[in-house]
Amino acid sequence: MFPLVHHLDYTLRQDGVAAFPWDKYGLVMDMLRGALPAPDEHEAPLMPRKWLEAVHDPAYVAQVLAADVPQDKARRIGFPVTGALSRRAQRTTGGTWEAARLALRYGYAANTAGGSHHALYDTGAGYCIFNDLAVAANRLIEEGDVGRILIVDLDVHQGDGTAALLAGRESVQTFSMHAERNFPARKAVSTLDIALPDGTEDEEYLEILDQHLPRMIDDGNPGLILYQAGVDPHRDDKLGRLSLSDEGLHIRDSLVASVARARGIPLASVLGGGYGADQAAVARRHADAIRIMAMSYYR
Repeated sequence: MFPLVHHLDYTLRQDGVAAFPWDKYGLVMDMLRGALPAPDEHEAPLMPRKWLEAVHDPAYVAQVLAADVPQDKARRIGFPVTGALSRRAQRTTGGTWEAARLALRYGYAANTAGGSHHALYDTGAGYCIFNDLAVAANRLIEEGDVGRILIVDLDVHQGDGTAALLAGRESVQTFSMHAERNFPARKAVSTLDIALPDGTEDEEYLEILDQHLPRMIDDGNPGLILYQAGVDPHRDDKLGRLSLSDEGLHIRDSLVASVARARGIPLASVLGGGYGADQAAVARRHADAIRIMAMSYYR
């Protein structure tokens, strides 16, 4: 068994927003519950306001918690922030923190949501309201759970919000490997950015990852890795520009987990991006990622 953080709030649907894959979160859980290794389920807590305000502009946090986000910010996010979505954003952020805490105790743990890496200091963006990775990392360090963190972001989109929010912090390093020509148009500066050309396939992608990830870990000496395991580098993804196969994603996630395990570093993964009309296919890619990481870490 492996620790898995989830909550029914994750499956909330926002009417009238067809582009966001609302259905996949429940499907991922259904798939993991019916497979091996079996998950040991934990409920995601709400992230307390003070920790949201430690990373985000308190005025923006107040807007989200009151479900009173201005229209210009709602447009950047991609949908209006209702009261229920405000609670979901607090819950997914708390879920990433909880998964990290469980990873520090057991070795590997996953959050079945999260990876909201586009959220910035005073606004959300790109379907992201609060930046769960930055908030969780800050809280873990401030509360003394871990001294150094590496955030590995292999979503097809650059982790611009995470890089911007954590820039200049010696205790957190950020690594983003993404499609060069994909969203966002204006990239931030991570500790290490690798921008890939359109159509990059399995062999080249995995060679580059294997070249840089172990060195990044060894140089940074983190006590925890937070992994944004977006499956949108898949060749069939609606919003991706890369060309990884199912097997390529499987090897990618096994590599991340195996490198962490070999060095005795706890690993917590979050869902990240994955888009397409066939929500079952997208959910299967996410479920496979979590299952493969669990098997690779606990083998």
